[in-house]
Amino acid sequence: MIQVGIFTGYFPYALEETATKIRKHGFNTVQLDMSFKDMDLETSKISKAKCKKIRDTFRAHNLPVCAVSGYTNIVHPDPAARAQKLKHLKTLIRNARDLGTPYVISETGTFDTESDWVHHPKNKTEEGYETCRDVIADLVKEAYDHGAVFLLETYVNNVVGSVGETLRLFADIDSPSLGLLMDPTNYFEDHNIDSMDQVLNQQGRHALQGRRLGEACRHRRLGGPHLPRRRRHRAAGARPGIAQLRPLSRAAGGQAPQHPDRHRASRGARRAARQGLRRPEA
Repeated sequence: MIQVGIFTGYFPYALEETATKIRKHGFNTVQLDMSFKDMDLETSKISKAKCKKIRDTFRAHNLPVCAVSGYTNIVHPDPAARAQKLKHLKTLIRNARDLGTPYVISETGTFDTESDWVHHPKNKTEEGYETCRDVIADLVKEAYDHGAVFLLETYVNNVVGSVGETLRLFADIDSPSLGLLMDPTNYFEDHNIDSMDQVLNQQGRHALQGRRLGEACRHRRLGGPHLPRRRRHRAAGARPGIAQLRPLSRAAGGQAPQHPDRHRASRGARRAARQGLRRPEA
């Protein structure tokens, strides 16, 4: 049965009141936003005891936590701001299991200085991709070391926004502690809106292959700051799917169309803004 959940950030109340209201609406799982009026959850204030209290409160209302929201600009152009954002995200990753889930989510960010959600030309450069990849590799290593999984959510205005870019990243970081949170609307623009089935089938197929690979390789240990790819299993067919990811990634070139600046104040605003995106002329 499909579990129907909701983001707790839509409920700006104290912890107990938030859980009560969500359950009354008939939901049976939550994506956790670490913000409650009766709790201090600044980075330095997050503790094992607080995490277990949050987990147990939602469980008491039959609302297991399916994932933790860690959305932030992981490639913020200001080094000090980026370091602080990554420190908070890593704190969530380290405490994910005590919150009741292995999964922590973020998008890939932008090099724009004014907003976390608008396009910047550097996002679609090789330098921008390599910076983002290295940051994600470090987050994935942190997740692996703490029994967690970092979930990447793509978005067209961010560094990783297209199917090709997603495939490239998963080929570069071959780890069971990297997963994909698939919001289908994040892939659609004017130039591909008529190919929804093809785009989603392609992305869904490779997401499933990635999951199978992760299960097959979960026992292996990661190493090095950039998580170098582990040696291939000798048995033919022991690792289905990864061989298909790389040629598809190369064929796609990791390229996505450039996008005009769009501010995203919320998920709703982001999706509304997408209707105005136009593919640039060749």
